[in-house]
Amino acid sequence: MVADDSLLIREAARQMLGDTPGIELVDVCPDGTELLRAVERHRPDVVVTDARMPPGGDDEGLRFAIDARSAYPDLGVILLTQYAEPSFGAALLKGDARGRAYLLKERITDRAELRAAIEVVARGGTVIDPEIVREILAAPGSQRADPLGELTPRELEILAEMAQGKSNSAIARTLVLTKHAVEKHIGSIFLKLELGDEQDVSRRVAAVLAFLALD
Repeated sequence: MVADDSLLIREAARQMLGDTPGIELVDVCPDGTELLRAVERHRPDVVVTDARMPPGGDDEGLRFAIDARSAYPDLGVILLTQYAEPSFGAALLKGDARGRAYLLKERITDRAELRAAIEVVARGGTVIDPEIVREILAAPGSQRADPLGELTPRELEILAEMAQGKSNSAIARTLVLTKHAVEKHIGSIFLKLELGDEQDVSRRVAAVLAFLALD
């Protein structure tokens, strides 16, 4: 299901997802009020929603994503944003990042990237747009927080890939590294960020949150 007050975005979603194998687009909504009704009616697996929509016009999509944690625990939510907004990312992923994605709105026109995000979120994974990662990293003061400053350029690069929900094998292919080299770098990242012995998936999420200074 897609929710956005822009007719252009809604039509783009219809084109991108309407005939995408493995994905059924059950409804397209123009505002938060209709989104709530449609979710109750269709009970979708994933909702792709703009962060800012009527009737509130400020953070309607974000509030839906947060409230859905208790109302629809198994629902995945992909939050779309026009610009990187760290505070929105922090609120979206706070406490439990499972089944959540934070993407730039332009991804709605890239069938492969949007489908990949939908599949990751549907499985309970987490995706953060790499461009959002880069924008936040480039912002003044983004490297002031320790121990992020201790990470090497390669480790930061791998962390940015992890933010996209990629597996070690996928990261290795993207960066032209061996899988063993990627695993070694990730082990070093976990060590420097003092993430302890949590399960691998949760450690990845914690690492990405630390990287974006969202926690």
